[in-house]
Amino acid sequence: MTVSTLDIRPLRGCGALIEGLDPNRASDREVDAVREAVFHRGVVFFRETALTPEQQIAFARRLAPIVVNRYFPKTERHPEIAKVEKAEAQTSNIGGGWHTDHSYDAAPAMGSVLLAVETPPTGGDTLFADMYAAYDALSDGLKATLETLQAHHASAHVFGTEGVYGKTDRPELAGHADTPEAIHPMVIRHPGSGRRALYVNPAFTTGIVGWSREESFALLGWLYQHAVKPQFVHRFSWRPGSMAIWDNRCTWHNAMNDYQGHRRLMHRITLDGVALG
Repeated sequence: MTVSTLDIRPLRGCGALIEGLDPNRASDREVDAVREAVFHRGVVFFRETALTPEQQIAFARRLAPIVVNRYFPKTERHPEIAKVEKAEAQTSNIGGGWHTDHSYDAAPAMGSVLLAVETPPTGGDTLFADMYAAYDALSDGLKATLETLQAHHASAHVFGTEGVYGKTDRPELAGHADTPEAIHPMVIRHPGSGRRALYVNPAFTTGIVGWSREESFALLGWLYQHAVKPQFVHRFSWRPGSMAIWDNRCTWHNAMNDYQGHRRLMHRITLDGVALG
């Protein structure tokens, strides 16, 4: 797909690479094309940008309204930007393990705009999985079953007073009293693309409505293994200035924690979403 000088190239597994875009000078037509690519491909990547925090915020606002993350530390001057940071001495990272952001909210976040500021010499890649493709690959019988089901999503076990981050060297991410829960269909029709996508994830989905814990985890466990088959996954390697924009409604992501002893700093902006049906 090409819009003016904008080149959008699909990647194997998940996502697309965009070249020929200067976010500071992008036309409305180019911004619309980026948004549509995010909706249809799940995630788009930019290899080289030189955005200041103010420029990242301005570009993100052209894609969708910004919502301030309730859990992550903010940059000193810009509350819209969350710092996804791991210091040299820390062993736990932020976002490790497969998940989709904000599925515990009644209106989950549309997406995220993540800019690499400082990256380790090696490691620190992020995996992205395509939930359109994961759904499409299911049998007709399982699709029909999933269409009738809803799942419960929660945040307390991760970010609450007894949250898992509190048991690591990242206690600042736990201990929160504001820990929303939500119920969403297990299969959604994406509001931007109209396509169906699998909408559960290992981090925040806690069970299937009306099913026992054992029944829920039998089906969810199978879906989790299915959704990260190699044919649905793309691994992105960062360097300073790299940027990714992903749609939380149709992708999962997993930040690799394989760069012990090195600092990694990313600036993340969350884009507001709508209730799913």
